[in-house]
Amino acid sequence: MTTAASPATTDLSDAHPDRVRHAAPVFRDYGGRIAFSGPVATLRVHNDNALVRKAVEGKGHGRVLVVDNAGSMECALFGGNLGKLAEENGWAGVVVIGCVRDTMELKDCSIGIKALAAHPKRSARAGAGEADVRVEAAGTVFAPGDWLYADADGIILAETKLT
Repeated sequence: MTTAASPATTDLSDAHPDRVRHAAPVFRDYGGRIAFSGPVATLRVHNDNALVRKAVEGKGHGRVLVVDNAGSMECALFGGNLGKLAEENGWAGVVVIGCVRDTMELKDCSIGIKALAAHPKRSARAGAGEADVRVEAAGTVFAPGDWLYADADGIILAETKLT
């Protein structure tokens, strides 16, 4: 799992210009940890967070969960209860291509949480969606197993762990 000593995205970007992909600067920080990194796990859903709950109920092993809600601004997919579950189960972070809620509770979670915006409405809970899929968002690809590095300067991705 990542620590406060995670390499800076700027340093990694400079050191590995041909190995990193940069996400567009569209994400805001909501978690208690701003810098985080780890291997990517992905979900694709549509305004439904049942698979998100299922994922963070499982062991994270220092991974970063990327949740693709196609940028929907209709509801939140991740909130305080899921933030605590993700923290307790060893997830390094969560990136939501959509919205979160319970932002004051998320600040207390010792994981990284990035999303496009906050929204008070909860999502459906039907369980529709897909896991372990390539996600195209923010001008780049988030692929299962890639390494994601995030901090206050943004998000970068690489096919393998960078040093």
